[in-house]
Amino acid sequence: MADNARRVAVLSLGGTIAMTAQTGGGATPTLSADDLVAAVPGLADTGIHVEVLDFRQLPGASLAFSDLLELAVTVDTLAVDGVVVTQGTDTIEETAYLLDLVTAGDTPIVVTGAMRNASLAGADGPANVLAAIRVAASAEAQGLGCMVVFAEEIHAARWVRKTHATSPTAFTSYPGPIGYVAEDRVRIMARPSNYPAIDPRSAMVPARTAIFTVSLGDDGTLLPAVGDHVDGLVVAAFGAGHVPMACVDALSDLAKRMPVVLATRTGSGPVLRQTYGFPGSESDLLKRGLISGGTLDPFKARVLLQLLLMTSADTDQIVQAFSTVS
Repeated sequence: MADNARRVAVLSLGGTIAMTAQTGGGATPTLSADDLVAAVPGLADTGIHVEVLDFRQLPGASLAFSDLLELAVTVDTLAVDGVVVTQGTDTIEETAYLLDLVTAGDTPIVVTGAMRNASLAGADGPANVLAAIRVAASAEAQGLGCMVVFAEEIHAARWVRKTHATSPTAFTSYPGPIGYVAEDRVRIMARPSNYPAIDPRSAMVPARTAIFTVSLGDDGTLLPAVGDHVDGLVVAAFGAGHVPMACVDALSDLAKRMPVVLATRTGSGPVLRQTYGFPGSESDLLKRGLISGGTLDPFKARVLLQLLLMTSADTDQIVQAFSTVS
């Protein structure tokens, strides 16, 4: 290894990429970070020095905020040029956004995984890991924060979404990828603006948040019941921030007790502020004290709200944070 070789740390959290089929049952996490890296063809030819760490061995659906905050603190201690996190795809979009919010500095952090486990034909894990390591080691990726690399596309954490249950190209983003890996070269096409990081060590206050998705004919009956069990709520509203009129009073009452964030369930585009004026419209709800989630989808909005509550942020700080990062 040359003295000037780029150094990348690969931290494994488990997930499909670390799973193999078990006799008489489904796939479960069995592969270590060493196993994952050893299965990547062509890695030795890159000249990148790879360090590995088994951090968790969990399905993506079982990861918790405590796991990811501890991960962020660990990442902050690593003396490397880039970091790759491998995990289950179920929660990649949330992990990536959380890491984007709580890590500072220019070191690239790349989250990746696999849609097909290592026992299946056409397993996509090795190719995704190789592309992720290339991006993490790239000088071009410095200052981009956390990214998701999948199918040789590079997605910004704040925009990426899993939009298919099984496809190897499940991860997409609006307005699109910020870059690609092609012919072993990292190509960055766009650079999202940065925002202040939340110190993961300060997120110590117990808090519970939830997402309430409105749907056709919703009468708001469940809203008070949800509100009795949470410290903050994200409303996944229709379109540009609309709810049925029958939900308005319940949401207004909740907004007097806790932060209630208004997001669009469409997954892309902004919550408007003053285009519509009917009861249950975005302007009506914002006047009633709901907080605009901006362009954040409901899942990302909940991650941000949860972190803010865990740092004892007050309402003014929460409003400011959402206006800054969304």
